[in-house]
Amino acid sequence: MQPHHDIIIRKLAEHSSLDDDDLAALRTLTSYSRNLGPNEDFIRQGDKPVVSAIVTKGMVARYHVLSSGQRQYLSFHITGDWPDAQTLFIERMDHAVCALGEAHVAMVPHEEICRLFEQRPAVGFAIWRETLIDAAIFREAITNNSSRPVETRMAHLFCEIYYRARASALAKPGSCRFPVHQGQIGETLGMSIVTVNRTLQTLRSTGAMEFRNGELMVFDWKQLVELGDFDPTYLHLKRPSRL
Repeated sequence: MQPHHDIIIRKLAEHSSLDDDDLAALRTLTSYSRNLGPNEDFIRQGDKPVVSAIVTKGMVARYHVLSSGQRQYLSFHITGDWPDAQTLFIERMDHAVCALGEAHVAMVPHEEICRLFEQRPAVGFAIWRETLIDAAIFREAITNNSSRPVETRMAHLFCEIYYRARASALAKPGSCRFPVHQGQIGETLGMSIVTVNRTLQTLRSTGAMEFRNGELMVFDWKQLVELGDFDPTYLHLKRPSRL
């Protein structure tokens, strides 16, 4: 596993320009590591965090808890992501974040990050841009879940996960880890288990992709993009090679 400073720098470089002094400042951040088990929460609704988490290994998910106890998954976060950067700007968390499978996060004190904002404004802008990209992903998820047919909705989710993993050099050509089960896909896309299963079968029959045991395999990227009506512009990332 890479040192957390290298992970932070690589991630911010996907969308922001930082000079050598900015990079040196980022390397001064202290943190402590936390190992997470499958489905373990490390942020809960109502928390008042004093640290921000950076994913250093695995995948985590942001979700809402409904009064029924069910979850609505809002977004997924891979190595390098700051899934709770919003805690720098809001007092109380209105959602929770959990691990998907085993994961590791680096917890960085807010006071240190805020110090960097004052000393190195470009770093502050880069972290702020992280939150803006999160907001863009939320907007796309709203459109996806409310306006697209179920097959398009699921294909779009798979496109986003694969594209982001490739942009972050976390995936092999043609496959990436997506450690969720069908129930969690349903809680992401607003589908019943029966609909998830049927929709997966439909997508498999196209020959564009396969999803089994937490592994997403992409056999025909162009076709999957067409099936998912996927335009990655909203992610504001450098285009991955070989896509």
